[in-house]
Amino acid sequence: MKKILTALCATLLAAAAFAQAALPAVEGEVRKIDTEAKKITLRHGDIPNLEMAGMTMVFRVKDPELLGKVKPGDKVRFTADKVDGALTVLSIEPEPAS
Repeated sequence: MKKILTALCATLLAAAAFAQAALPAVEGEVRKIDTEAKKITLRHGDIPNLEMAGMTMVFRVKDPELLGKVKPGDKVRFTADKVDGALTVLSIEPEPAS
């Protein structure tokens, strides 16, 4: 029984990691950062996994430390998904300067 439970836990963890890795990276531009509210406003391209067309909108961030990686005006690549019913940025990186 213990082996089955261990195998089940390992499978669930692997599935969660795969789901995270499968999210598409989306191009965007930071418009505003609200560290107190743990939110970021992004002008973004299409987000296929959310079936969302490009627009400017506010996202919650999964980890508030993500907000320290970028500043308004930065071009970025990010991943987003629905977490507990809210659109949430899961990762974000500034685009390298060209």
